Amino acid sequence: MKHPKVTIIMATYNRAHLLVEALESIVVQSFKNWECLIIDDGSEDNTSDVVAHFLDKDERFKYFPREKEHIKGLPGCRNQGLKLAKGELIIFFDDDDVVHPQNLELCVKVFVDYKPDFCFYKKQPFFDGNKSLDIKEQEIEIGKWVTTKDIESILKNIIPLASCTVMWSRNCFEKEIFNENLMYAEEWECYSRIISNRKIGLTINNILYFNRKHPNSNTGEFWKGNKVRTKSKINAVILVLQNLNNKNLLTPGLTKYFIRLGFSLKNSSIIYKTLNYSGAGPIKKLKYLVGYQIYPLLKPFFYLNKILKKN
Repeated sequence: MKHPKVTIIMATYNRAHLLVEALESIVVQSFKNWECLIIDDGSEDNTSDVVAHFLDKDERFKYFPREKEHIKGLPGCRNQGLKLAKGELIIFFDDDDVVHPQNLELCVKVFVDYKPDFCFYKKQPFFDGNKSLDIKEQEIEIGKWVTTKDIESILKNIIPLASCTVMWSRNCFEKEIFNENLMYAEEWECYSRIISNRKIGLTINNILYFNRKHPNSNTGEFWKGNKVRTKSKINAVILVLQNLNNKNLLTPGLTKYFIRLGFSLKNSSIIYKTLNYSGAGPIKKLKYLVGYQIYPLLKPFFYLNKILKKN
């Protein structure tokens, strides 16, 4: 892999007003051997006109409407991109973000020099009204190796693998693709499956991606209580639990983590499945399931106790 080709997959939907900035940050990449597949999820704005400008100027950009065989949504668009990709390396960028000009260059260097299955880097959030992006030239800063043994830290976001901060070897997606029934946390679920298959990655400590923070993002909608996003998170958690159980990767730390998630997402199925997969006895199961029923009454006391401890 001396001169690998990178496939950038970008799903888009009604983001014409932000898409230009995202695509321009790809045009100026210092690494030149790339293709960018723009998969349109049925935009009703002038996205096609915006993209046409880039298609006319640079043949490395390619534009496709989402095919009917894929479910509407980000996972379906990304799966279509994976099917069309010609690169040995795969990376996903969002249509509302900005990429550091050395993003591809430094990631490719990691693959050429160290030959991991994936590498990931840091990101920096920004707001439209306060946009100060650090795009100065960087030297690569190698971090540490990551393996299946780190799955707990990855799932708990101690080692943060965001959807657009990872470059993958194409072989990572030979057996695993995105679950198209998920409308939130789909990358968290998919990436955990890939890494649980004994794939090895390398971190780099460079900030190579700038993610735009706004209330209309999937994450913003989740934190506002959007029912579709919340339901998807619950389904993603259950799928992750099933995969961990099948591969004997459910640690005591993850057991506690998923039980807490069950409480925070107000979903008893997560708690029950976690207890069942972890081999909990009947008394422990009863304790947590009763606790779940009375948790709404006790929650104010837990909150008060937390404040008192801080003071």
